[in-house]
Amino acid sequence: MKKLINDPRNVVREMLEGLVDLNPGLALLDGEAVVLRADLPSPAERKVAVISGGGSGHEPAHGGFVGPGLLTATVAGDVFTSPSVDAVLAAIRASAGPAGAVLVVKNYTGDRLNFGLAAELARQEGIPVEIVVVADDVSLRDLVAEDRRRGIAGTVLVHKVAGAAAEAGKPLAEVARLAREAAGALGTMGVGLGACTVPAAGAPGFSLGEDEIELGLGIHGEKGVERCPIRSADEIVETILGAILADRKLGQNARVALLVNGLGATPPMELSIVARRALACLREHGIVVDRAWCGNFLTALDMPGCSLSVLALDDERLALLDAPAQAPAWVPGQPVRAERKVVSKASGSETGAGEAAPGPLSDRLRKAAHAVAAALEAAEARLTELDGQAGDGDLGASMRRGAEAIRALPDSAWATPESAFAAVGNAFRRAIAGSSGPFYATALLRASRQVAGRPVPDAAAWDAAFAAAVEAVMEIGGAKPGDRTMVDALVPAHQAWVEARRNGSTVADAWQACVTAAERGAEATSSMSPRLGRAAYLGQRAVGVPDGGAVAVATWLRALSPHIG
Repeated sequence: MKKLINDPRNVVREMLEGLVDLNPGLALLDGEAVVLRADLPSPAERKVAVISGGGSGHEPAHGGFVGPGLLTATVAGDVFTSPSVDAVLAAIRASAGPAGAVLVVKNYTGDRLNFGLAAELARQEGIPVEIVVVADDVSLRDLVAEDRRRGIAGTVLVHKVAGAAAEAGKPLAEVARLAREAAGALGTMGVGLGACTVPAAGAPGFSLGEDEIELGLGIHGEKGVERCPIRSADEIVETILGAILADRKLGQNARVALLVNGLGATPPMELSIVARRALACLREHGIVVDRAWCGNFLTALDMPGCSLSVLALDDERLALLDAPAQAPAWVPGQPVRAERKVVSKASGSETGAGEAAPGPLSDRLRKAAHAVAAALEAAEARLTELDGQAGDGDLGASMRRGAEAIRALPDSAWATPESAFAAVGNAFRRAIAGSSGPFYATALLRASRQVAGRPVPDAAAWDAAFAAAVEAVMEIGGAKPGDRTMVDALVPAHQAWVEARRNGSTVADAWQACVTAAERGAEATSSMSPRLGRAAYLGQRAVGVPDGGAVAVATWLRALSPHIG
């Protein structure tokens, strides 16, 4: 286990100290794991306090939601452990006044007991307290009664409703009523792709196979209600929303808020993919999504996975969600369009894109290009391995996409050398992201201009095309021989071609010299210290394996051999 911690016993306190140090609007209660607003007035002037909390490990919940319009205070227990009665009572005493406090409690036995007893003790001291229990986990619908379900990520939306009501000056009973009604209109379900690691335990809580997921899990690193084979993101979203909508009886014309919540180790890319399908799925059911959030709100340490929460809305509840709030982790809910906005691209023309009658070299050009495609596809694994050792590992996939782009070109692309170079260059530009696409596209477009208007270019035109392509790569990338890049295969290949042609070699022999020089140049990069590209960030650690880009050049040059001459 690798964790950026000091002593596992001190993670909660040190985490809260860091949170408060970074946010001047927060304060830490002396001697307790309690975070509260730093701007609280005297007790007599305080509005209803909204207090929540629970075990740590759910960051940014709960301390990240302390602030005006949200929570007044939060109480943190040890990781995945309910805070003590005394800690909850200390939070009530420190943040509440005669107006009282609403405790928003997730439906776990420890939380209910400790928050409940603390509330009773506070009442004895004359502080009015109401408890709102959130039990939004619909995955348990067939296993336990509704009031026995777990409270999970949808609790964040209840915090917002209660906090806005309290900030508006509503009395205790009204704040509690609005929060309870929101909790009753809420459904959440999650999916885990793997386990999390509790710092004190030092090992994952359970293990999953590479093709397994846990559906319907809580927020404490526990297993779900069902282990099943992994599915696509869209299928998982449809399963989760199907359960929520059926349980909450939401259908045509319902208005809702959507919360897409990461469990700690899911990147924004994947959460956005989930959000995309969730919005579409709700629309397909005739449901209007008035507001949506996507990100990490209530996590389970470093668990990969997510949850979806759906909250039924009316005008009053929507106004409470929209009410101003300031807290370190809170972001306003975004209004959601009824459909995705897509802007049309500006029209333009591409060199070599027009239709042309097949020329004398049309068939040979197509066969040569398809040979290159086959060679790049066959080399995908090796190129991926090489690039992974000194780069980001995407070269093999990029070259495969380039090969697929070649195969997809219409017959008209091969009409002339000019059209072939331009068509392949533009296809690579569209198909290959990163650096490879622009390099090859620029080189091929430059080459196409050297053979323009020549159905059968002469030797001088071919030589000029080769030279222009090599020069283009060096110009846009800034690489020189010795920098450990594709240039270290291209430059010696071109020099060998020119020298062999000058010495009277046949075209076939000159090309063989070209290929041999490229392969030697690519192999030589294994002893070079990189000076450009991602490999340069590794320094001497990249030495020992050849550069993937140079190997790719040697690969496609050799593939052209049977077609040159």
